[in-house]
Amino acid sequence: MSESSREMFKLLSVYSHIGMTVVFSIFIGMGIGWYLDNKVFDGKTAPYLTFIFLGLGIAAGFRSLWRLKKSLDNE
Repeated sequence: MSESSREMFKLLSVYSHIGMTVVFSIFIGMGIGWYLDNKVFDGKTAPYLTFIFLGLGIAAGFRSLWRLKKSLDNE
């Protein structure tokens, strides 16, 4: 395998890691909020916990992006 192919696959893995991490953290945060709203509290808190945990999921996605950026800067 040539050096350019290795570099391409390395970049592809980094970019796919970024995308999956952000999307999964948002969906997990929203899913936890929805579960708490609808299953634990029987809709009494809807949609507040969903929005709160959605915000936390977005924050976790950006935190992950920040940490990845710092680790790539160190290389």
